[in-house]
Amino acid sequence: MPQISETGKRNRRYYWGRIIAATVVAAVIVVTVFSGLTWRTPPRTALVGFAVAFLFSSCIGPLIGLVMPHVAPLIWSRLRFPWTWAAIVATMVTLAMVGSIVAITVLTVIGYLPPGRFVEWFFGSLKVAILVTLTFGLFITVYETMETQLREATVALRTKERDEAEARRLAAEAQLASIESRVQPHFLFNTLNSIAALVHDDPAGAERMTGQLASLLRSALDSTATPLVPLDHELQIVRAYLDIERVRFGDRLRYAVDLGDGVASALVPRMALQTLVENSVKYAVSPRRQGASIHVRAIAVDGRVRVSVDDDGPGFDAMVRPDGHGLDLLTDRLKMLFGERAALRIDSRTGFTSVTVDLPAQSAVPKSQVPSPL
Repeated sequence: MPQISETGKRNRRYYWGRIIAATVVAAVIVVTVFSGLTWRTPPRTALVGFAVAFLFSSCIGPLIGLVMPHVAPLIWSRLRFPWTWAAIVATMVTLAMVGSIVAITVLTVIGYLPPGRFVEWFFGSLKVAILVTLTFGLFITVYETMETQLREATVALRTKERDEAEARRLAAEAQLASIESRVQPHFLFNTLNSIAALVHDDPAGAERMTGQLASLLRSALDSTATPLVPLDHELQIVRAYLDIERVRFGDRLRYAVDLGDGVASALVPRMALQTLVENSVKYAVSPRRQGASIHVRAIAVDGRVRVSVDDDGPGFDAMVRPDGHGLDLLTDRLKMLFGERAALRIDSRTGFTSVTVDLPAQSAVPKSQVPSPL
C-alpha cells in the first residue's frame, strides 16, 4: 500500500476542512433563505429546521467530496469544453439526488417523516438540493482544479530548477576535468622534452630527472580524485618540479619556498602552484642566459590564504596572453572551485613579476590522512 507524504496528508485535511465548512454554510443558507425562518421563529422550530438542512448537506457534501476528485479528472481528460462542465453539472445533480434520497430515508427511519411522504419530500427538496449543490460544488471544483494546477506547476518548476542545477553541476565538473586534463599533459610534455634534451649530454642527469618525474607523476595520479589538496602537499610537488628543472638549467634556476604559519593544511587547487612556477621557468628562466630567481611564499591574511610566485624575469603584459595560457586555465579553475571567493592577481613589470592567488582559508583533512607526494 503506497505511503502518503506529510504534504499529501496536509492537503487532504485542508480539502475535507473546506468540504465540512461548505456543508455547514449550505445548511445555514437553506434554513435562512429557503425555509422561511425569521428571527420570530421559535428556537425549537429553527433548531429542527437547521438539523434537517444539515442532514441533507451532510448526505450530499461528503458524497461530492468523495466522488468528484475521482470523476472530475476523467471528465477533464476525455471531454472538451463545454461538454466538460455539462458532465460535471450532470454528475453533481446525480449526487444531489442520491444524497437527498439518503437524507429522506434517514428522516423516515427515525420517524420524523411518515413513509407516505417520501416522494413528496424528495421532489420538494430536490430543487433546493440541486441549487445549493451546484453553487458550492462548482465553486469547490473550480477552486480545487486551480489549486491542483498550481501545485503541479510548482512541482514542475522545482523539478526543472533542480534538474538545471544538477546539469550545471555536471557541466562544471566536466569542464573542470577537461581543464585539469589540459594542465597535467602540458606539464608532462615539457618535462619529457627536458629529459630528452639531457639524454645525450648528461645521461646521469636524465636518469635522476626520470626518477624525480616518476615520483612526481605518482603523486599527481594519487590525487586525481580530489581537485583540492593541502598547501604543504602542493608545495612538495612544486619543490619536486623545480628540482627536475634544475637538472636542466643548473645555477640559472634559483628558488626559495616559504610557508607561513597556520597555512600548511589550507586547501588549494591541485597542480595550481606548479602551473605558476612553470610559467616563471618558461618565461623568466629559460629565455635568459643569467636565468632568474623564483620565490614561492604562502601566508595567512585576515582569515584567507595568499600564495604568490615571484620572479625577477623580464616581465610581461598581463593583458596580452595567448588562448589556453596557464593563467587563464587557473583562473577558470578558481572560478569553478570557489566562485567569487577566490581571485588571481598579476603584477608584472621589467625585472619583477608576481602572480598571487587569494583563497578562502579552508582546512584540509589531518595530515596523516594525506598521501605523501614523494
